[in-house]
Amino acid sequence: MLTAAAVAFAVAVVSVICWFLVQGKLYDEIDARLAGQITTKTVAPSALRSVLDSCQPPQHNGSFGQQPSLSYSQLVQSDGTTCLTGGPATVKVTRSDKALAKSGRAELAKYRNGDDADGRAVRVLTAHVYAEPGVPYQGIVQMVAYPLNDTRKTLNELALLLLAVSGIGVLGAGAAGLWIARAGLKPVDELTEAVEHVARTEDLTVRIPVEGEDEIARLSRSFNSMTAALGDSRDRQAQLIADAGHELRTPLTSLRTNIELLARSEETGRPIPPDDRKALMASVKAQMTELAALIGDLQELSRPDAAHAPETLDVVALHDIARSALDRARLRGPELTITADLGPWYVQAEPAALERAVINVLDNAVKFSPPGGTIDVVLADGRLSVRDHGPGIPADDLPYVFERFWRSPSARSLPGSGLGLSIVARTVQQSGGDIALNPAQGGGTEAVIRIPGAATPPPVEPPEEPPAPGEMPGE
Repeated sequence: MLTAAAVAFAVAVVSVICWFLVQGKLYDEIDARLAGQITTKTVAPSALRSVLDSCQPPQHNGSFGQQPSLSYSQLVQSDGTTCLTGGPATVKVTRSDKALAKSGRAELAKYRNGDDADGRAVRVLTAHVYAEPGVPYQGIVQMVAYPLNDTRKTLNELALLLLAVSGIGVLGAGAAGLWIARAGLKPVDELTEAVEHVARTEDLTVRIPVEGEDEIARLSRSFNSMTAALGDSRDRQAQLIADAGHELRTPLTSLRTNIELLARSEETGRPIPPDDRKALMASVKAQMTELAALIGDLQELSRPDAAHAPETLDVVALHDIARSALDRARLRGPELTITADLGPWYVQAEPAALERAVINVLDNAVKFSPPGGTIDVVLADGRLSVRDHGPGIPADDLPYVFERFWRSPSARSLPGSGLGLSIVARTVQQSGGDIALNPAQGGGTEAVIRIPGAATPPPVEPPEEPPAPGEMPGE
């Protein structure tokens, strides 16, 4: 409908312009014919008086030429008196004709549409009659006219023709617009059906065939990308829930067993030996600690990436964070030797998340270092390396170390949830950096974190101390 309306408006405008152009052209031709009928030679006063007295066409003397039978010719005086000099009837005189007759100044000829005495439409030209070149007679003008019946008939036929052509054009445009709209919106219908199918069945495997490079094709690609991303997200969510359930089952089962032992001891009145009870309580405490750590890791992984958008990150000192993490790592491995060489480096990150990531890397190094081993920590030019001298990571296991809940066979007997390195990788990537684990020369593993530098924050000036009592400011 919009296409048909637009075409109708355009056709109407073009048709009206065409009609007026044709009308102007036809009137120009009639005006040229009328101009050729005006007497341009000077007329002697005696000849003019003879015509006025007799009101009969004068003899052919060059003053007034013989007019065609369809043309009108007459002389008009300033009082409106008409003297017919040729034509089937007189032409009605208007005020403008009388005013021109009264004027004794040479003025331009005037064209207009009018009627004859019988009511027929005519095209009229009124002009002066000249006694001498440039000197018109005052009180008399000459009027010539040409019938407009044929011209108006032609214009009416043209209007009907344009109306018919416009109607056919509008109908054709409407039909073509309807066909084009249906053909062009077919992919939109397919997209709508796909969306309704997804909403009804939650089937995110639906894909829409993409053809071409237009906006509809881009929309289809975007929908396919969206459903693919949603499907991957749902799969990861399901995998996370399944893995979390599996990891939670072990500490919960151990807790249940230990608590049932304690409850049965209380119910039966059979006390558990002090050493066994102490070990049992230590196991319960360890399992609760593991559960708390696992839940904390799951909460960290469940946080949306929008919380780590660049506008929410702060400029922090990586060397200060690494130094704080080293203090905690030394408490967890007092028997280990930890060397540190920390150069200044500022990054854009979330302080708490980045500190947790560095602590996780150091915890892994402490966990896998042999008793009395050494851990080397170096920060230089945005490269933070943590190298231990433990057994190292097999080459076959390196591609999986950053996956959630993945633990190497050699580490499954050690405490941990398998989420630490996943959290580290996520935090580093959100800060614009990357992390890699590589076998170290001479044995062990080297963890390397690279984070782009940020502008150094301005130093914080200490607040000015207030003046002592009785002392003026600035003294």
